[in-house]
Amino acid sequence: MTEQPASRTRFYRDKQHGKVMGVCAGIADYTGFDVALVRICFLAAVFMSGGGVLPFYFIAGWVAPTKPTTLDYEDREDRKFWQGVRASPKRAAGDIRSRFKDIDRRLADIESYVTTENRSLAREIEQLR
Repeated sequence: MTEQPASRTRFYRDKQHGKVMGVCAGIADYTGFDVALVRICFLAAVFMSGGGVLPFYFIAGWVAPTKPTTLDYEDREDRKFWQGVRASPKRAAGDIRSRFKDIDRRLADIESYVTTENRSLAREIEQLR
């Protein structure tokens, strides 16, 4: 049986940045929230439920796979991009499409500038000869 490659759009426990099992750090990474905020919300949920949330935490810690080290982010921009992809794939695809259109337009402007005959530049070059 072949193993599926790691996916950046999947939920993983982040044991590298986690405290107990990495569940809160994984939720923070997946949603884009600050890990401290996720931990505070989890503690509030534990106190408000009288501890009824704890079994779900341990089940998530037991069931969810550990985040592979190959999926570590290079920088903040990389982290922000992948969190945006998880939050709204359509918006992320549209953003990428608009970036490519902008690059294409800029390249077309450069190509137009280079390939058109620039009479004043040609005149100046002739004067230098």
